[in-house]
Amino acid sequence: MQKANLIRSLFVSCVLAAALAGCAAISGRETAGEYVDDATITTKVKASIINDLGMKEISVETMQNTVQLSGFVDSQGVKDKAGAIARNTSGVKEVKNNLIVR
Repeated sequence: MQKANLIRSLFVSCVLAAALAGCAAISGRETAGEYVDDATITTKVKASIINDLGMKEISVETMQNTVQLSGFVDSQGVKDKAGAIARNTSGVKEVKNNLIVR
């Protein structure tokens, strides 16, 4: 019985070690925690842009707390406001405002 428990414990330890190693990097760039933080930032920025500007067309992507905005807007004012919304979101370190005014 003790041998079975030892083997079971060893197996569980190996599975946990493999799972934790898998969490160490997503796409070789972020940890699982960073990925979740970035997803949260993206959601907050996107929701704020929709609420404040009514624009669903602006694409928001976040990588390591850097937000990238892309898409087309009607005026420089909208571009600037979207950038300000992203910059003022908690957790954001940098904003790359690639919005195009047309």
